[in-house]
Amino acid sequence: MAELTLVEAINRAYAEELRRDDSVFLVGQDIRGGIFPHTMGLVQEFGPERIVDTPIAESGMYGVAFGAAQEGFRPVVDFMFGGFSYVTFAEASVTTGQYYFLHGSQHPLPLVITAAVGTGMRLANDHAMSIHGTFAHHPGIKVAMPSTPYDAKGMMKAAIRDNNPVVIPWHMGLMQERGEVPEDDYIVPLGKAAVKRQGSDVTILANSVQLKHALAVAAKLEGEFDVEVIDPRSFVPFDMETLLTSLAKTSRLVIVDEDWESGGFAATVSARVMEQGFDLLDAPVIRVTLPNLPVPGGYMEEYIAPNPAKIEAAIRQVCA
Repeated sequence: MAELTLVEAINRAYAEELRRDDSVFLVGQDIRGGIFPHTMGLVQEFGPERIVDTPIAESGMYGVAFGAAQEGFRPVVDFMFGGFSYVTFAEASVTTGQYYFLHGSQHPLPLVITAAVGTGMRLANDHAMSIHGTFAHHPGIKVAMPSTPYDAKGMMKAAIRDNNPVVIPWHMGLMQERGEVPEDDYIVPLGKAAVKRQGSDVTILANSVQLKHALAVAAKLEGEFDVEVIDPRSFVPFDMETLLTSLAKTSRLVIVDEDWESGGFAATVSARVMEQGFDLLDAPVIRVTLPNLPVPGGYMEEYIAPNPAKIEAAIRQVCA
């Protein structure tokens, strides 16, 4: 085991997959040692032909990745910030998601989309908005997000090896989060949730930095409420079985997510619970999300982002 930060774990995943498979390469803005350290040092080992730093041209960099994936390469396209992916969203979502279906399931498209996302840095909407829910809306694309360094390395390796397009955003609030990561080769399978804390009174479904907040709130309320906490890990495919198993015990659900309230990931899960697990519930599902507003810059961000106080209030409301 090595103790790594989340960004160091992503860097290890890249290096291991670049060594393992010559068809893997990275393309994106400022990836030869820029504002984020997750690609630091890679160009020195693998050269500029495989660590391809681009101009500020999102459609161009994505076109390179998409075309290369069509020809059998396994590109990782890094948009720096998740909001920048919207510049090329027709290609990155609709064209990419439909590609396998439109070719009669005969032509795989192995590419990874990644970017930094999340509130907490006061960087405003284009730099802070989460993209997982929007990409998950488009059929044909797998979507997952790590909450620990262990998951960051294992998910990224699994995504690179997958024959489908996979979106792996990572939260800036966890950039320096440390944890044990195996030195040996391993993957974290996409589509399997993780129960992070056992409980019997209420289930919290939370990902990434909000998982960290949920676990802190659960510990704070111990003795008053017995809180079960689940990390979905993967949004598409989503592990509904683990969630329904939890609700059979707790009968109450709080979903915490930095996607928007309207049409976001929490709304999708809430609807599926109503369809598949309504009889398990003793109270309505409560969502703690971003309101339908752009993420403001500066201190105003604190008023709209999910946080521990809002999570605790939701637990008290659903258990009342």
